[in-house]
Amino acid sequence: MRIFIFKLTAVIVMTMQLACCTDRFSSGYTLEFPQSPEPWVSLLGEPQWRVEWLAPDGRRQIADILPGAEIELPVTWTNPVTAWPHWPGHNLSPGLFKPAGALFPLDVKGGRLCLSWEAGPDTIFYWELALANSNNKSKIPANFDWVRFRELFKAETMNTAVSKDPWLVDWHLVAEKTIGANFDRRRLVPQTAVTVSVPVPSGPWYGTSPFAEPLFFVEREIPSFPVRPGLNAWICAEGILSINEKTWTFKERE
Repeated sequence: MRIFIFKLTAVIVMTMQLACCTDRFSSGYTLEFPQSPEPWVSLLGEPQWRVEWLAPDGRRQIADILPGAEIELPVTWTNPVTAWPHWPGHNLSPGLFKPAGALFPLDVKGGRLCLSWEAGPDTIFYWELALANSNNKSKIPANFDWVRFRELFKAETMNTAVSKDPWLVDWHLVAEKTIGANFDRRRLVPQTAVTVSVPVPSGPWYGTSPFAEPLFFVEREIPSFPVRPGLNAWICAEGILSINEKTWTFKERE
C-alpha cells in the first residue's frame, strides 16, 4: 500500500512574507484554456469560462475571464486555477459541466499557465483538501505531493474506470479521509451509480465530463442512464437532460 504524506515547509513564515510584500512573491500569467470537446462545441457553441484562483494575498478570487487574459498568482507555493465552462445562452451555469484546471507551477510554460481537462480534478481535490483542512492546520494542500499524485493515473494499479474518467471519484470524500488520516490510492474508485430509464430521444448523449463516453441507444428503446449522487446532466442534439435518483427534466433545444 502506497500512502502519500504532506511535505513539511515553513508555510506560516511564507504567508507572513506575502502579507508584507506581495509584489516580490507574485507574478502575472496568461491563461491558456484547453480545446473544448467537439460534441460540446457542436451542440452548445464555445463556452465562456468562470475562473477560480488564489490572489497573491491568499484570498480566493472568482471571475469570468476571456482566453488570453492574465491573472496574478502567488509564486511561493503550489496553488490551483480552476476554469468552469458554461453557456449562459443555454442556461447552463458554472458548476454543471466539469472544469479544466492547472496547478502552479507544474503547468507553467514561460509566461503562460496552461489549463487542461486532465488537471481539472487536481484543482477540485486541492479546494476540497483546503475545505476539509479548515479545522486542521497540520495538513496544507500546497504541501501535498502533487507530482506523485499525477503519476498515479498513469500506473497500472489505478482503477481502470477512474484512469479513463477521474470525475467518477467522490473528491469531497477522498479529501475528508485524507485530512482525517492520510492519502490512500485505494479510495480512488467510482461512486456507485444506479441505472435510471427515461423516455427521451435516442441521442447520442454526451456527458458533462470531458472524459465521459457517449451513450448510444436504438430508436424506440427507452434510454437508460448511469446516475450518481447529486445532479447529473447529459446533452444531445434534441435537448438537455438533468437527472438525479428521484427525478428528471428534459429541456428541448430552442
